[in-house]
Amino acid sequence: MKGLWLENNQLQLRTDIPIPEPPPGEALVRVLRAGICNTDLELLRGYYPYSGILGHEFVGVVEQGPENLLNQRVVGEINAVCGHCRFCRSKQSSHCENRTVLGIVNRHGAFAEYLCLPIENLHPVPDNVPTEIATFTEPLAAALEIQQQVELGANDRVLVVGDGKLGQIVAQTIALTGCELLVIGRHQDKLANLKARGIKTGLADAVTDRFFDISVECTGNPEGFAIARRALRPKGTLMLKSTYAGNLSLDASSLVVDEITLIGSRCGPFAPALQLLATGQVEVQPLIHARYHLSEGLAAFKHAQSRGVLKVLLEIS
Repeated sequence: MKGLWLENNQLQLRTDIPIPEPPPGEALVRVLRAGICNTDLELLRGYYPYSGILGHEFVGVVEQGPENLLNQRVVGEINAVCGHCRFCRSKQSSHCENRTVLGIVNRHGAFAEYLCLPIENLHPVPDNVPTEIATFTEPLAAALEIQQQVELGANDRVLVVGDGKLGQIVAQTIALTGCELLVIGRHQDKLANLKARGIKTGLADAVTDRFFDISVECTGNPEGFAIARRALRPKGTLMLKSTYAGNLSLDASSLVVDEITLIGSRCGPFAPALQLLATGQVEVQPLIHARYHLSEGLAAFKHAQSRGVLKVLLEIS
């Protein structure tokens, strides 16, 4: 089968990859669409020493698996877990000590014609959700994880830093809580997507220092972190939604003095994400900037790395 293979920080299109054989408890999924994520781009830059097929945002059709899922469109949670370590036993399986992660850690990913995932990871896509819209399920679930970690309400002042793919989705999900929300970025055209939905937006100079209860950093760069940090009042909460390819310098003393809570935020719940897409409460169509066939995957990655580009989708089959 064809697939985009990463090795030694070099990406190549291969046509000689064997179609995977699903082990017991897993399904074989024919991939329809997949989205290029910032994590994929960070893996190219050496964020984690991964070799294999990239990709973790996908929609596919089950070709081998349980009868109730055969020939159905599905999306999949990316962490394949052992079920018996201390994290699995305590219902924190996304931190399984023995996990593999689709297209990220010891498991081939979605930028290929087929993939395998545990049956329990798969979620049917509602009939009214188009395939390319459903490719946003994984990042939307990750955005919803914020609300699993902190309670947001009308009295909270929340800052989202970043107008990229992740920041756009995070902002839309947080706006549903009714909090006092400001989203800042560098691109007026991107911010216009959010402004059209009634979300307050601005550039960096719109941020009042030491004003916000919660900052959500979605840029993955030091400048974004610095803005998110200085925006917080004492005893505020700083949430990190982006991976960082390099080291991050920070003033640890100020975190201590202001008693700042620092929270890393990663994967989230799929069922609520699919529900938001099915009911149209989150709009992702404007985030799609380009579509490429898998055979044009190298060009797709080059496009995705261009400044100002949002989501690039790969048509797999």
